[in-house]
Amino acid sequence: MSTAEPGPRIPETVALADPPFWDAYDPKFPDGDGKPMADSQEQYLGMVTIAEGLDAMFADRMDVLVACDLLWYWDPDDPRKCAAPDVFVALGRPKALRRSYKEWLEGRPPQVVFEIHSYHNRASEKRRKLALYDARGVEEYYYYPKTGRFDGWLRGPGGLAPIPNADGWTSPNLGVTFEAPPKEHALVVRTPSGEAFQHVQDIIKDRKAARRVAKIERRRRKEEQRRREESDRRALEERLRREQAERLAREERERADRLAARLRELGVDPD
Repeated sequence: MSTAEPGPRIPETVALADPPFWDAYDPKFPDGDGKPMADSQEQYLGMVTIAEGLDAMFADRMDVLVACDLLWYWDPDDPRKCAAPDVFVALGRPKALRRSYKEWLEGRPPQVVFEIHSYHNRASEKRRKLALYDARGVEEYYYYPKTGRFDGWLRGPGGLAPIPNADGWTSPNLGVTFEAPPKEHALVVRTPSGEAFQHVQDIIKDRKAARRVAKIERRRRKEEQRRREESDRRALEERLRREQAERLAREERERADRLAARLRELGVDPD
């Protein structure tokens, strides 16, 4: 579970300092660093899939902030001291738009940070980020290097310590489970119920496929309805023909009986 101290209950309606933003505008702390959100499509897909999946999973939690490429400042006197994690999660913080995440206003650092491999990332950069997040008090740090390996660190008594095998690991703070198949760009993140995170493009594809299936199903039901109606029509016609034949046969018997009775009245044997 999270080692962060529980904060006050987050109200359903959050007071905004600068609508639609939770934090007020401060020119000293820019909301952008001039760097691209991602260096490649693969990195972008990974970032957005994780962020959107977490945001959807915590949609009904007003006290969980999920951010993607949001500047995080921790020194109110030095705007140069900042980072922009690919994705981070701050538990116990209001779910609202931010210009940036200012730690002195939020009262705590994000508990969970994700970084997706970038072509610009070198071993030294990876070590720098690990040291930074460790120093800032991050509780869980995950790095996906695209090669089928998935690296994770969990805070212990001595700081962030490597997770021996992050493949199949379940995040203590988030409850999601990570799977790293032995191929590139194949990281799977699953909710506690086992549902895999999807990128919006995959969701749209699934919706289109679902609409196609629904259309086929409607067409099938319509055809079945037509066949049932045709079968009912034929059954009705057959019943009417049978009833008509029975009526005609009955009328013929009654006519013959009347004729026979009349002949007997005249003293003629009808047989």
